[in-house]
Parts: sequence; structure tokens; C-alpha cells
Amino acid sequence: MLGYLSHTRVLRLAGLFTWALVSLPLVYTQYAPEEGVLQPGAGEAIWLFLAYLAFGACYFWLTRGLSAEGHTSWYDRLALLLLTISALVVSYISATGLGSILMMVAAGVIPWLLSKRVGVVWLVLSQLAVLPVYSLIMGLPLFEALLQSLLYGGFSMFVFVTSLVARQQTQAREEQRRLNAELRATRLLLAESARVNERTRISRELHDLLGHHLTALSLNLEVAGHITEGQAQEHVRQAHTLAKLLLTDVREAVSQLRESGAIDLAAALRPLAEQVPSLDIHLQMEAPLQVEDPERAHVLLRCTQEIITNAVRHAGARNLWIKVQRETGRIVIDAHDDGIGGEVDEIMPGNGLRGMRERLLQYEGTLDVSARRGEGFRLRASLPVTGNMMLASGPQGVS
Repeated sequence: MLGYLSHTRVLRLAGLFTWALVSLPLVYTQYAPEEGVLQPGAGEAIWLFLAYLAFGACYFWLTRGLSAEGHTSWYDRLALLLLTISALVVSYISATGLGSILMMVAAGVIPWLLSKRVGVVWLVLSQLAVLPVYSLIMGLPLFEALLQSLLYGGFSMFVFVTSLVARQQTQAREEQRRLNAELRATRLLLAESARVNERTRISRELHDLLGHHLTALSLNLEVAGHITEGQAQEHVRQAHTLAKLLLTDVREAVSQLRESGAIDLAAALRPLAEQVPSLDIHLQMEAPLQVEDPERAHVLLRCTQEIITNAVRHAGARNLWIKVQRETGRIVIDAHDDGIGGEVDEIMPGNGLRGMRERLLQYEGTLDVSARRGEGFRLRASLPVTGNMMLASGPQGVS
């Protein structure tokens, strides 16, 4: 029945369902008639249900669009604090352990906002904060009150671990999707490279073998035309004319094979931007984007892959803009995101950016990186068009 729902969706619905069920004992304990008098004061009842509604609103907000990267913004952390305070207010005003049950619901969202260590500490402290309700308000002995808090803490820890596993599974699945996109792009590039290599091989064979023999045939027919007479000479001249026409056709075929033997880089880059988890990629480039040199096309593909990987893993970005264009004999990749940014000096050697720089330097390319806290990450990779490389846009491309 729930097979069509993702586990994050199920987690959200289960939490909201439990929150809704808490309203039943909450209403019963506060409004059960006792000698015809309403138990709580009007002001306390208002604050009680405001806290209850605030908890539901915060949980609804925090469980929106759960992804492997989680929620790391300051307002989400503030919502988690308000969520915890609301649960405590429900317990203290209602003088029940309903706040501990709400803490169990909150445990399902903590792994998506905090690290494991901080999340466990937050969970334990929030459950112990209900201890005075059991000891002072409900009148339980201190030991029993502590056991009650620890019991709810154990249940909350189970929910916490379950939610943590769900997040890890989400991370693994999204990483698999990203790797599949890279695999499809690499496969397309290999297919394009194989096509180019085969066209180049055929053009060379036509030029070196058939072209050579036709040239020799044309020369021999020209000589034969000088030493023959009469009707035979006329047939020799016609054969010479046909040989020259055939040689011209072979040269045109070889030229067409070489001109069409370029890799369509746009076809290889496009799968990288499709269905990337937790990231919207806005890719802008000319189509077709043709590159003759397979090695340079491979460098551009790897650079684009690394840009996307950095945005997903390190930048915490929601959007990534990539623009591939030609600028005065160079291929330029401009990319920027809306992530957390940072200081460029903090980037340690040995990461993906260093690999990008090394790939580009191998072909006299350049890499410029800029990042400021709160302003995202910007990158500009430039690769020169040299010798055996061509960048074209349709029929008007350079040959």
C-alpha cells in the first residue's frame, strides 16, 4: 500500500499521525469532567494547545523535502529548538508524559539537522528535561521518574537510529544516482570517441589506399592516352575522365568523414545534469558542441563532473548554474552555485579541484576559483583550442 511512497515520505506521515493521536489523550486529560468543573485554567489551556500546534507546525516544516544533505540553515535549527520547547511546554502544562511521546516524534527529524554526536546529546537532554514532570508534578519517586525518562529516551533512541539509517540509505541511493549519471555520460563519450576513431580510420584507409591507387590509375590512363590512336584512344580518355571523377569523389568523401568526425560534447554533458538528487542544475551550452580531440573532451567531461560533485557534497547548494561557451579560441566553463561558500585558502591540496587543475594544465588550460561565505562558489575553467581540436556550432563551425 505504501510502496509508492519514499521512506522519507513515510517518516513524515508517521510523525504527523503520531502527533495527531497525541491530541486524544491531551484533550481527555485536560477536559475530562470532574464534578462538572473544567480542570485547567483558560489561560493554561490556550498556552497548552498553542504549544501543541506549534510542535505540529515545526515538524511539518522540518520534514519538508528531506534529502541526503539534510537541513543545515539557521532557521531550521531554530525550528528544532522551538519543536523541543513546545514538547516540554506540553508536558509541564498538562502534567503528563505526553511531551516525552512528542520527543519521540522529534527524534525522527534530529538526524536530518544535526550530526550524530550532537543529535544524541540533544535527544538525551531533551528527555531528561521532562524528569521534573514525573518527579515533582506527578509525584513519582526520583528513581521511578528517572526510569520513566530513560524508558522514553530508549524509545526515542530507537526512532533516532531508524531515521539515521533512512538518511544513510538516502545518501547511498543519491550517490548511486549521481554515479549512474556519470557512467551514462562517460559511456556516451566513449561511444562518440569510438565513432570518431572509426571514421578517422576509414578516411585514412580511403585516402592512403584507394586514393593512391586511383592516382596511379589516372596517371597510367593519361600515359595510355598519348600512345594510343583511333577509337581506343577515345575509350582511354573516357576512362581517364572517370578515374579523375572517382578520385575527386573519394577526396570529398574523406573530407566529409573528417569534418563529421567530431565528438558531440553536449550529448555527453547533458546526462550529468539530469536527475541529480537534491540539486537543480541549469546547464547552458551550444548544441551541438563538437570537439575533435577525445582527450580534451574527456578533460571537459571530468571537470563538469567534479563541479557537480563539489556542489552536492561540499557546497550545500540547491541550485547550480553551468555555462559552456567559446571565447577566442578557448572552451570556457563558468559555474556558480547558491551554497554556503567559504574561503578559497581553506581548500586543501589533493581534493577534486587540484585534480581539475592538473587535467587542465596538461593541455595548457587554466582554472580560477572564488568563494565567499554566504555567496556561493564560483569556478571558471578554460581550455584552449589547439591543433587537433575543433569547437563548432552546427554548419557554421570552424573546419
